[in-house]
Amino acid sequence: MSTIITGVVTNGVVVPNSPLPDGTKVEVIVVAPSNPAPEFDSALEFLESLPPGPRAFKTWEEYERFLQGERNSWDR
Repeated sequence: MSTIITGVVTNGVVVPNSPLPDGTKVEVIVVAPSNPAPEFDSALEFLESLPPGPRAFKTWEEYERFLQGERNSWDR
């Protein structure tokens, strides 16, 4: 016989919503969050979804120039 008892994890320890008798055998099933992380079709789509903030490069062209400089340095 099995009974479903819900609970939460606090500091890495499962805390049931109702007491369990000592010696009770349990099986923990992790329930997926109700608001799963969004899925993106590309890395660019993910990056464009980020809030505005400081960036290493202000434009894509600036980034491309940096990468080209890095590639050129490999050939030396």
